[in-house]
Amino acid sequence: MEVSQLEKLKITPLSPSSLSPGGIEVLFNPNSYSISKPVTWTQPQPAAGAARQTYRDLDAPPLVFGGGGARTLTLQLFFDVTENGPDADVRKETNKIVALTRIERDQGRPPACEVSWGAAPPSGSDFPFCGVVSGLTQNFVLFRGSGKPVRANLTVVFTEYIDPVQDKRETDPDLTTYLVKRGDTLSAIAAKLYRDPGLWRQIAAANDIDDPRRLPIGVRLAIPKPS
Repeated sequence: MEVSQLEKLKITPLSPSSLSPGGIEVLFNPNSYSISKPVTWTQPQPAAGAARQTYRDLDAPPLVFGGGGARTLTLQLFFDVTENGPDADVRKETNKIVALTRIERDQGRPPACEVSWGAAPPSGSDFPFCGVVSGLTQNFVLFRGSGKPVRANLTVVFTEYIDPVQDKRETDPDLTTYLVKRGDTLSAIAAKLYRDPGLWRQIAAANDIDDPRRLPIGVRLAIPKPS
C-alpha cells in the first residue's frame, strides 16, 4: 500500500472520550500493517443418540457456518526523539498510546478509536478502522546516559468495535425509516428525529419530495443521517 510521506497515520479517540481530541499522529508511518478476521466453520454434529456420520465418499466433510468474528488491525509503530534535544523522553509520545488502554472515569472503559491513513482511501479500504486497543507491547531500545529512553518500537493491536447505539441507528427500520401519520409535516418529523426542524430538507431530498406540504399518509420515508 503506497501512502504519501506527508500523510501521517492518525489515531483519534471517538466521542465521548476526552482524550486527544485532535487525534494522535504517529512520528513515522508504519512500513506495514496486518488485518485479520476469524471466520468460524464447524463439522455438523449428530443428534443425541445418533451414530456419527462418516463421509468416505467426500474429500472433506461438509461444514456449517458459525459466524464471523471481529477484525483485528496490528500496527508496528516506531518512535524516535534522539534529535529533539538532551531532555527529550520518548515516553512523552508513547504514553499517548498507553492512555488508549486505560479506563476513562466518565465512561467506565477505554475509548474506541478511529485509525485513519490517507486523505481519500478507496472504497473497501481497511481505513478508517474503528476499534479498541486490545493489545499493546512497548519495546524501548535506546537510552541516554540518564536512563531516559529515546527510541521505542510499539506493537498495537486494535479489535474492531461497533457502537451498538450507532449500529442500531443505521440498521433498525424504526430509526432509519418513518411511517407518515395524519398531521405529519417534514419539519415536525425532522424536529422529532433530529431535534432540528430545519433539517426537513434532508428528508425531502432523500425521498424525492417536491412538495413538503403534501405527505401521503401511510408512506414510509427513508431517514438519512443528518449532515
